[in-house]
Amino acid sequence: MLTLSILRHAKSSWADPELDDHDRPLAKRGVKAMPGIAKFIRREKLRPSLALCSDAMRTRATLSLLLAELGPPAPRIVYDEALYLAAPETIRAQIAQHGDGEPHILVVGHNPGLHALTLELVGEGDYKMLAALAREFPTGALAVLTFDVADWKDVTSASGHLQHYTTPRSLAS
Repeated sequence: MLTLSILRHAKSSWADPELDDHDRPLAKRGVKAMPGIAKFIRREKLRPSLALCSDAMRTRATLSLLLAELGPPAPRIVYDEALYLAAPETIRAQIAQHGDGEPHILVVGHNPGLHALTLELVGEGDYKMLAALAREFPTGALAVLTFDVADWKDVTSASGHLQHYTTPRSLAS
């Protein structure tokens, strides 16, 4: 059984319109969202063994805040420029490349690729969670899929079970 947690970066700041997209920091709202997501991960025992993270400032900051809240032990971390605004097939390739022997991978990245990948991989799950996921994958959203395979290279489209789908907004209410 393999587990894939997919986390869209927290809300980013547009305060400086001159700043390159890759270098945008988190907004205050984004910083405030991560403790709730970390608490959810701890409560559900979803600690990853590997974190694959886009090299953009906002994804690195999201992962840093999350891991600070989770505490030790930290997962192995790979910052990967290929994950910056990546298409679903690129994200899958990076999971297959780096995931050998890793039972639980956390991917921190960007839409629309993360949302498209999640929709591509999910095959079953709670109807309400599936409907919410189909509608949106907002900043700070976390989807957790499980796969009944032994190797990441064996993960196929529609083979995942949507174990969890949560957003900072749903955790605050």
